[in-house]
Amino acid sequence: MTGRLVIVGAGQAGFALAAKLRALKDDRPITMLGAEDVIPYQRPPLSKKYLLGEMDFERLTFRPQTWFAENNVELKLSAYVEEIDRNAKRVRMQDGATLDYDTMAFATGATPRTLPPAIGGDLDGVYTVRDKRDADRLADEMRPGRRLLIIGGGYIGLEAAAVARHLGLEVTLIEMADRILQRVASRETADIMRAIHHGHGVVIREKTGLRRLIGEDGKVRSAELSDGSVIDVDFVIVGIGVTPNDRLAQDSGIEVANGIVVDHFARTSDPAILAMGDCAMLPWKGMHIRLESVQNAVDQAEAAAAILAGGTLPYVPKPWFWSDQYDVKLQIAGFNLGYDDTLLRPGSREGSVSVWYFREGHLIAVDAVNDAKAYVTGKKLLESGQTPDKSILANPAADLKQLLS
Repeated sequence: MTGRLVIVGAGQAGFALAAKLRALKDDRPITMLGAEDVIPYQRPPLSKKYLLGEMDFERLTFRPQTWFAENNVELKLSAYVEEIDRNAKRVRMQDGATLDYDTMAFATGATPRTLPPAIGGDLDGVYTVRDKRDADRLADEMRPGRRLLIIGGGYIGLEAAAVARHLGLEVTLIEMADRILQRVASRETADIMRAIHHGHGVVIREKTGLRRLIGEDGKVRSAELSDGSVIDVDFVIVGIGVTPNDRLAQDSGIEVANGIVVDHFARTSDPAILAMGDCAMLPWKGMHIRLESVQNAVDQAEAAAAILAGGTLPYVPKPWFWSDQYDVKLQIAGFNLGYDDTLLRPGSREGSVSVWYFREGHLIAVDAVNDAKAYVTGKKLLESGQTPDKSILANPAADLKQLLS
């Protein structure tokens, strides 16, 4: 285990790969290249507890600075990779420096989509939320009474709305699709989450897109919407999805398709190069998917570490996700791609409810809103490949434990 591993990316997946290798007593030299100027940290709390001032940055870091030296992990910050030479097994940085590798791993994550300059996307006061710098800039804007426009009704937009309302801002959220969460959740789940946000004073306008942002002295001041209306705004958060950071892989001739294509062992089309996390397009149940979640980034990276350390087990994704909004915890087990039926089940406590997804009669996912019992039960059913008896599931008085017998 003497060959150098170079990890491009110092986020959740990159750190998990390095940490797991050391936990497995793999002592190969590791160099981790991070584009940011801070040590690796958790991203999900950035747009929640960190932005709310409830968690300082030191609590976000995976390990203290000393961990890297103690574990022989060379960490290079503000390190931008310009090119991969696969024939020479060499990484070239933007400053011209080079670094040789025996094995390389892409853990480059994804980048938020932005608005084009032609419609005002380059105005001051227009933000995306992905890293610490984004959150720090946004914190200066989050003051009571200010007017925030959120573009996009996915989980990023809804979570931003919850934080902003908690801080006393006026919030309008627009979604150009027929409803919020259209790409990622059922109509039932969307109805539940919409009602929660309405109850907290968020104005949600569905079937409404953005024509343009209007600025004054380079700063956003208002927004013209697709229905012709114009609303005054103090700043804007754009939450319209992400694109995988696969340019380096593509430029070096590695197979990409909306992400870096990998096999069950996280290997790319170049056997000396792996990819994991949000940037990777991985096999799952006869198809290739990207799983944009912390859980997948960690699990896939740790599985890849086991392979590098001599293991032979493939990575089998067991998707789960979560979203915190106000005092609501939405927990998701499974992946609802291609569902053709849903079942809404009230929970045992007030305000708890779950949505169960089926495809061709088989359970494929569960959304649980403040309903830990439904989430845990659904997760166990999915992991064991069982489909619950719908008659039991549809009876709110029935004990979910019956489904596991």
